[in-house]
Amino acid sequence: MKFSIEQSVLVPPLQLVSGAVEKRQTLPVLANLLLKVESGILSITATDLEIEMSVNIALDGEYLEGDITVPARKLVDICRSLSGDKPINVNLEDGRLKVQSGRNRFSLTTISAQEFPNIEDTLFTTKFDIASQSLKDLIDRTQFAMAQQDVRYYLNGMLFELEGDKLLTVATDGHRLALSKIELKEVVAEELVQAIVPRKGVMEAAKLLSSSEQDCKIELNSNHIRISLGEYVFTSKLVDGRFPDYDKVLPKNAERILISNRDKIKDAFSRASILCNEKFRGVRLLLGNDKLTIHANNPEQEEAEIELDISYSDKDMEIGFNVNYLVDALNVIKTDEVKFNLGDANSSVLIESSENSDSLYVVMPMRL
Repeated sequence: MKFSIEQSVLVPPLQLVSGAVEKRQTLPVLANLLLKVESGILSITATDLEIEMSVNIALDGEYLEGDITVPARKLVDICRSLSGDKPINVNLEDGRLKVQSGRNRFSLTTISAQEFPNIEDTLFTTKFDIASQSLKDLIDRTQFAMAQQDVRYYLNGMLFELEGDKLLTVATDGHRLALSKIELKEVVAEELVQAIVPRKGVMEAAKLLSSSEQDCKIELNSNHIRISLGEYVFTSKLVDGRFPDYDKVLPKNAERILISNRDKIKDAFSRASILCNEKFRGVRLLLGNDKLTIHANNPEQEEAEIELDISYSDKDMEIGFNVNYLVDALNVIKTDEVKFNLGDANSSVLIESSENSDSLYVVMPMRL
């Protein structure tokens, strides 16, 4: 195997693909990238057995076909560190990968390409196209609510739901829930299709979608999701489990409405959070006639009290929330005004844009 390539052509896809490499791998080959040269195309693939990312790069000039796996982190660091004014020459020689650019020479250990695992090729039953930016926005509006290392493994990911011409994403960690939906160009699924994409798959897919503004193709079956974008192909196994019925979580009796400028209420919560209890992050909200008072305190007996003019004309009430959860939801709402739909002091709050309800955020109350 032998090829020559410009640093600016190689490094961005190399960095993107290497994100799929398993950090704490059980098999040495999972720390490696598969490099394959065939018919003038260099393909680079990484996998952790759950997700797989690959890219095809057209080669200029002479090349020798072949395949090998090399340590991902070392190859990325070497290629990034080069000046870029000279091409990178790569040559497989005596079981070592020689990387040379200008007066810089490196020799890397390799593992045979035959030991590199591939996610099996499967038939996909559901296929549709979507603008990559639309899908990225959909993921961004919900991914912060995914659980991390929860024993309920199905919460450590994001639900993708297709029905008719609607695509919906939902994430929850049991204390809050984020839901967002968009309309597709055509009817894709006559019957309800649900897929839980694991957390790492969601994060790597979001990085990939940030790299291009063209349309991407999504393919789904009962075990896998595949996203094809330009020269990149991303595949992830799905989480085998039943996602909670999110519709039951959406508050139905939230008749008390608070409307506020998004930036002002977000800044007020951020200021109050400075003196929150570091562990529980709780704030108390006191609602009165067109006024919101935010209280925070901590075990050092420090206190914050912040008043804000809002639109609220219902009964006075007091309720507590984790301030981080409120700020996270407000960070992804882009409109000038937000609406808080409240029930009583023991009910969850439903936060949404005051203009449309394409995205909904539910936060459970705290006892303070």
